[in-house]
Amino acid sequence: ARLHGDLWTGNVLWDGREAWLIDPAAHGGHRETDLAMLHLFGCPHLGSVLGAYEEVAPLADGWAGRIGLHQLFPLLVHTVLFGRSYAGQAVAAARSF
Repeated sequence: ARLHGDLWTGNVLWDGREAWLIDPAAHGGHRETDLAMLHLFGCPHLGSVLGAYEEVAPLADGWAGRIGLHQLFPLLVHTVLFGRSYAGQAVAAARSF
């Protein structure tokens, strides 16, 4: 799938009705990865985003159980770049699958 590649709440602009994605680092990958990133760093209206996604392109069974797998790499990168405060989350993500 074509991924945004840096999909966190700071790269989603909202006007109250619609959203725009900005600042992509587009690449190919697994389509659950961008959704896992939204879970990791928070996203306003995440339930609505997931509902709309499911309506257009339903996710495979068990996708929620794979969120930690998709979050592990960005958490490790954040640990290296920003320090140990992300280490605990990285360990938890690794243990989740």
